[in-house]
Amino acid sequence: MPGTIFRMPLTHTVGQLTVTALQDAEGPFPDTRQESFPDATAEQWAAADALDPAARGAGGEWWLRYRSYAIRHGDGPVTLVDAGIGPAGSLAADWAPVPGHLPDELAAAGIAPSEVSAIVLTHLHNDHMGWAVPRDSPFKRARVIVQQADVDAYRANRDHAGQYDLLIEPLLAQGRLQVLDGDHAVCAGVRVVATPGHTPGHQTVLVEDGDDSLLVTGDLLVHAIQLLYPELAYASDMDPGRAHASRAKALAAAVARGTTLAVSHLGPAFHRQR
Repeated sequence: MPGTIFRMPLTHTVGQLTVTALQDAEGPFPDTRQESFPDATAEQWAAADALDPAARGAGGEWWLRYRSYAIRHGDGPVTLVDAGIGPAGSLAADWAPVPGHLPDELAAAGIAPSEVSAIVLTHLHNDHMGWAVPRDSPFKRARVIVQQADVDAYRANRDHAGQYDLLIEPLLAQGRLQVLDGDHAVCAGVRVVATPGHTPGHQTVLVEDGDDSLLVTGDLLVHAIQLLYPELAYASDMDPGRAHASRAKALAAAVARGTTLAVSHLGPAFHRQR
């Protein structure tokens, strides 16, 4: 269903909860958008460009934002959703625009690292977990919340990717890793919702207070073209069929409820689909 992107402030309230968008970095994606969405037509690209013109660079490249979101209930502790690309030596350094600036973004928002009590990683791709890696992280006491399916996938792939050795094992040794199998309440008004497909353990975060709600989408969708045409396959989805099912279900629920979407990579940080 077509949507409308509104230029909203970088802070969005959901009842007593405040959600703050924190942009770690921005830059071109190494693959072209045509390679990433090979089935998209020229007409579909034109519609997506009209919806989110900021996602297309001056040379036609796919321009991404790399965002995390801080969620605070009243003046209580903060839940951070995703941890950006990290510093210059992070796992994402071979392709993403490092260094990221998440610590500075938090400081500008008036959030001290010690106030972050939990970090929900929507998935373990390296542009979402950089500042959660213990060797680089300013969040020394926060629990880090992931899905078992992603832990299993990166354990099996540990010889080819660094997530298990640099993130999972050190967090396990420190007793700070919380591993889930499905949906789970994080704290008052904040709930993890399993949305597998992009990775086996991809999860989103639903923020709700009464009739008001917001969904932090992670890579459930990465481009405005998926808001308009959720059936389009994305080349980086590990299981495109499951990803489509998760995306279609979440977007239908968002339309039905009037849920605001907090998006990782699109131009505007907040979006409401109608």
